[in-house]
Amino acid sequence: MHLRFHTDVATVLAFLSMALVPAASSAQPLAAPGLTEQMAQARQLAVNGQREAALALYDRLLTESPGNGDLLLARGRTLAWMGRWDASEQDLRAVTAAHPSYGDAWSALGDMYFWSDRPAQAAQAYAEWARLDPADAPPFVALGRALRDAGDYSGAADAFGRAEANGLARVEVEGLMVSLRPPAANRADTAPPGFRWIASGTYEHTGFEGSRRPWNDYSISLRRKFTKGSLAVELLRANRFGGHDSAVALDGYVDLWSRAYANVRYQRASGDRLYPHYASRAELFQGVGSGWELSGSYDRLKFSDDVNIYGLGVGKYFGNYYARVRATHVPSSDGTRSNGYRAILRNYYRGDADSYVEFRVGHGRGNDFLPGQGLSQVRNGLVGVSWVFFPERTWGFKLTGDYGHDSSAPSQFSVSMSVYRRW
Repeated sequence: MHLRFHTDVATVLAFLSMALVPAASSAQPLAAPGLTEQMAQARQLAVNGQREAALALYDRLLTESPGNGDLLLARGRTLAWMGRWDASEQDLRAVTAAHPSYGDAWSALGDMYFWSDRPAQAAQAYAEWARLDPADAPPFVALGRALRDAGDYSGAADAFGRAEANGLARVEVEGLMVSLRPPAANRADTAPPGFRWIASGTYEHTGFEGSRRPWNDYSISLRRKFTKGSLAVELLRANRFGGHDSAVALDGYVDLWSRAYANVRYQRASGDRLYPHYASRAELFQGVGSGWELSGSYDRLKFSDDVNIYGLGVGKYFGNYYARVRATHVPSSDGTRSNGYRAILRNYYRGDADSYVEFRVGHGRGNDFLPGQGLSQVRNGLVGVSWVFFPERTWGFKLTGDYGHDSSAPSQFSVSMSVYRRW
């Protein structure tokens, strides 16, 4: 049964003209006569950035009208705009408890959870909003986005389908469906919402044909996610050719404009025998069209000589697959040029962004740094496979195997294992 307050028609029209959210609701508890103009003034203060003044006015009005649903809703949404999540939740929960048929209150509660990176709880609130307004598109769009960010891609697709059935334009639905594809396959900071930290450890063993001693490499990483990207600290150690070297790196991702992000990295070592003395990297990714991704990169490595590497890549998402081809170009001081090519194909076999199988192949004529030899021209080929699997949301692992052939060195094979922990 819809909640109704007794008031005159003029007051109803005045309140509806300054409704706090544009979406329709199944029932709208109206402000008592005499509050309408003051509520409009408080809202104007809030939308103009004077939110402390708006809160002060809402507080005063609530002392005069304790428990007023419209005032609590208005104050709760203003608190959410300010990022004061606990206080906002208290107000909005009070409204939904007292007026469970008030659709706008469920919408505001869902927004508060969504903005504070709690998509599962946002989905629960949006589901109530959609139940109250089953013939409108906005509740199902909001529900789909929350389910998507909570990792429920199937539920999100169903919600977007309901939005289309309720009148959402097909072009908008297609844009929402594209967002259900796994996140960009190149990002190392991919994790479901709710996780702020990602730790990993990797061990790699490389063996060679003939009598060359094997290599062993180790690395650990701790990454912190932020609203618009992430930053990791990495420690690396290499044991090769009877010697060893260590390095430390900062690796960051940042979201830019629509469908664009960048990876920036800086690594420094004590010497330049196994690792470059320093290495810097910048790569820009841009999504275009329906599932396409373009990229351009620049690497600078400081050995005894500087090495500059330029790269171009193109990727494509289709279904649960991601394919990418990348070309690299390395000019040298003697005028020679080195070009290489790599291709990967990933299958996100569980339909999420966590678990996948990757196949890769590469070939090219390139400048490779060989310890004790400097930069040497080599012809090389590479084939490899990786398996990434998260048995639970909080931890997972990666197994990798590669085989490579170099014209100036023995053929090699490598195996590695990584363990991931998220919280």
